[in-house]
Amino acid sequence: MAPTLGSYTSLPDGTLRHVHPITGTEVWAVPSRALRPFVNRQTIPPKVLPRQEREDHCDFCETNYLRTPPERARLVRTAQGRFELLERLDPDSVKFSKASFRRLANLFEIVTYDYWVQNHQVTLSPTQARWKKNYLENPKGLSHVQELMRTKLALAGKPSGEIDALLLAPPEGFYDWFFGGTHEVLAAGRHFRPGADRDDQLFYSGEMTPEEHAAYLNFALEAALDIRSNNGKIRYVAIFQNWLKAAGASFDHLHKQVIGMDQWGPGVEARLQKAKGYPNIFNEALVDFSAEKDLIVAENDHGVVLSEIGHPYPTLAVYSKSRAAHPWDHSSEEIRGISDLVHACHAAAGPQVPCNEAWFYAPWGSPTRFPWHILIHWRTVTSAGFEADTQIFVNPVPPAAFKEQITSKLSDLRSRGRISNLRLGKEMTLKPSPLLYNRA
Repeated sequence: MAPTLGSYTSLPDGTLRHVHPITGTEVWAVPSRALRPFVNRQTIPPKVLPRQEREDHCDFCETNYLRTPPERARLVRTAQGRFELLERLDPDSVKFSKASFRRLANLFEIVTYDYWVQNHQVTLSPTQARWKKNYLENPKGLSHVQELMRTKLALAGKPSGEIDALLLAPPEGFYDWFFGGTHEVLAAGRHFRPGADRDDQLFYSGEMTPEEHAAYLNFALEAALDIRSNNGKIRYVAIFQNWLKAAGASFDHLHKQVIGMDQWGPGVEARLQKAKGYPNIFNEALVDFSAEKDLIVAENDHGVVLSEIGHPYPTLAVYSKSRAAHPWDHSSEEIRGISDLVHACHAAAGPQVPCNEAWFYAPWGSPTRFPWHILIHWRTVTSAGFEADTQIFVNPVPPAAFKEQITSKLSDLRSRGRISNLRLGKEMTLKPSPLLYNRA
């Protein structure tokens, strides 16, 4: 049985209807709605930034290392230009190096440590228990976690007297979530780009060099593996990035989130079911179909970028060409190739476009394979009552128009040496079914 290819239908009035072949999401691009502003506009003039040797703009900034939970890992740039990994820092060493990226517990977890304790009887692993013991035996470490816990409990509405009593005689496991929780934040070392003099000159994914972005992407992969290695009940690790408040970010300071889960949710399940019924569907219904409709944005030796149909927001989809379906089974060259494409997509968006970066891969142990891919949604469209009622989404930007816009930006960025080399337009060498995930 052949797969149902994505629907992509133009009507006489100019309306374009398109349906995603995996999720079934239906989207309309209505010409009159395209007159609305596409990219969110700044309504407040940018402010001049004070000159600072060390940034102090939010809790993730360099001067505020101890206003965030204990660091599970840090990437530091060496004098030779390499990235050095420091793991499970102690409170005395936090300020001795300048972090390029930091990994720490999320103060407000989605999947809480208590969830694992109560539902799965999880305890700290030996590695986590040793780190906790060493950290709390240091007076600076104990003071650090006490102050953070005071803040967390106060925000939860606990009276100060109750908080004082808890900190004076903490119950067993009171601080365990700092060291064993499965919801982590991977924060960039900078808030604004180097040399910034205005508060709209934020440090975002596209501001990095390709080498920095590759280090950041690998940092996320390593974090996911470490979370899973310390909790045997984890079946999937969600990896995503929300950029700017309109995309759900609490801070306009670049960060990814990594969350260990005991299930993988309907998004991954839909992909598994489609691939189980027709293993080559990601090639035929997405990449080959996109090539037929001229919706391929770019490629390199290891991946391809689509202006993908069937999304409520303008969406760039980066698909791995690798035979390995699992990101941790990719070679270092393949991972770098995907990183370069994702980095280029963010650079094309610029710092003022709110976007979500969402990763998809086949869960550990799954017999069904689908390609590792990363979706970058531009959150420039707001769904409202029509979408809630009909489950038909209005995205005023047709995929073809979005493809042309991004291709033009990528061409300019490439000419200025801002992104790693990739192939555009007639330079592309794609053959039918270029994704090799189902040929292992």
